[in-house]
Amino acid sequence: MKKIIETSKAPAPVGPYSQAVEVNGFLYCSGQIAINPESGELVLGNISSETTQVMQNVKAVLDEAQLGFENVFKTAIFLTSMSDFKAVNEVYAEYFKTNPPARSCVAVKELPKGVNVEIEVIAFKG
Repeated sequence: MKKIIETSKAPAPVGPYSQAVEVNGFLYCSGQIAINPESGELVLGNISSETTQVMQNVKAVLDEAQLGFENVFKTAIFLTSMSDFKAVNEVYAEYFKTNPPARSCVAVKELPKGVNVEIEVIAFKG
């Protein structure tokens, strides 16, 4: 049975999808971008602040599902420029201090709303 996870502490979806779906103890989180959920505004000052907002949005979805970053076992990072890889990695590492998850990181031509980074995660309750 699937359960839809939704929180006002992360940005509302910008299309026909859920913030996350829980199935058999697995949590599949849609990609998060740097939208401040309180203001609805994009956080685009620099790649570090953008990534921080993305990770805070991921955290809000995990919190709603009663999980934490320690439950995450797979992530995917999408960047519009691989030149941002180092700065994104530095922020990302602050959230995965020990036993980091498996990860992929790819450069893409564009991301929704003109952002520079999008991150999705898969977590497990167990």
